Amino acid sequence: MRILMLSWEYPPRIVGGISRVVYDLAQNLGQKGNEVHVVTCWEPGTEDFEKDKNVLVHRVHTYSINTNNFIDWVLHLNFALLECAIKIFNEYGVVDIIHAHDWIVAFTARVLKHAYSVPLVSTIHATEYGRNQGIHNSINEYISGVEWWLTYESWKVIVNSRYMKDEVVKIFQLPPDKIRVIPNGVNLEKFKGYEKDYDFRREFAADNEKIIFFVGRLVNEKGAHILLDAIPKVLYHYYDVKFVITGKGPQLDFLRHKADSMGISSKVYFTGYLDDENLHRLFKCVDIAVFPSLYEPFGIVALEGMIANVPVVVSDTGGLDEIVNHGEDGMKSYTGNANSLADCILELLFNPQKAEEIKAKAMEKVTNVYNWDIISLQTMDVYREILEERRKTGWGR
Repeated sequence: MRILMLSWEYPPRIVGGISRVVYDLAQNLGQKGNEVHVVTCWEPGTEDFEKDKNVLVHRVHTYSINTNNFIDWVLHLNFALLECAIKIFNEYGVVDIIHAHDWIVAFTARVLKHAYSVPLVSTIHATEYGRNQGIHNSINEYISGVEWWLTYESWKVIVNSRYMKDEVVKIFQLPPDKIRVIPNGVNLEKFKGYEKDYDFRREFAADNEKIIFFVGRLVNEKGAHILLDAIPKVLYHYYDVKFVITGKGPQLDFLRHKADSMGISSKVYFTGYLDDENLHRLFKCVDIAVFPSLYEPFGIVALEGMIANVPVVVSDTGGLDEIVNHGEDGMKSYTGNANSLADCILELLFNPQKAEEIKAKAMEKVTNVYNWDIISLQTMDVYREILEERRKTGWGR
């Protein structure tokens, strides 16, 4: 198949989790003999066009006109994406499937669908309603409306968890038979060649200290503040521990101030943003990885912890709740409950044998369920289903 993927992020441009998902899915689809074009946003230091292993990557520049807000910028981006996609169709031929990732590329996807009669499938990675725990202002309402519109225009909608299927059915009134649940995955070779580097580890903690690790965007929904609230109880029972918080975001200053006001700043290390190389090195040095999200459609970072051979503690929300079986391949705390989170961390600290058993079970699960070879085949099945339905209905012909 010839596939056009639309995404506002693709490595090295990483805004959230979509970038890694699009990369791994596109690469695996290309590896299986498909011609995959990814149209995405240009990032400083990147080429406008490159063949990235199995994928043809086209990067667009948004127009050099200042925009008043993010919504206006998204529209500028879509004009640039559309301009590029038309050139691709002229040079390579019209594609078989358009695959749009989230609302930001909805306008381009819709125009191409109707102008060229190409079936559209979309992946909804998260919703505006879910991210904000409701619709509170006109911007939320607008984005949610575009999300609905994208799902309406799509032949099928892919989501990454049963939780997200329930969410889009509820919010957008989508018929359940229009939705396909395909989990995200993780590159099983991600940490190949990385071992525990003790000198590197000493940059974050003393040799006698266990490292409790959080990585993610520092926004309310990721729950780093819940981890801070759990620290006093952990320290009371197990003092030789350091909490390493990696990531950037609008809550960074708030979290630093909170740690200071709680009197725990000597036990908390804020690394800021780390590039992939150092993030991989750090994953191999930590003892427990904690992801206490308040809202998490999937939770790919938990899979990264598992494949790094680190026991994970997650909140029982969204996709995280589906990934982890409590006490078997990870630990689950009650969402938003710092006391429960502290108990899960302490359980692993005081029971190293249980931690080892959890790591082994987690590695087995990721290898058998959450690998991109399987996931890309499931995605191709959805494409084929759409093309067969299109053939039978004669849509666009």
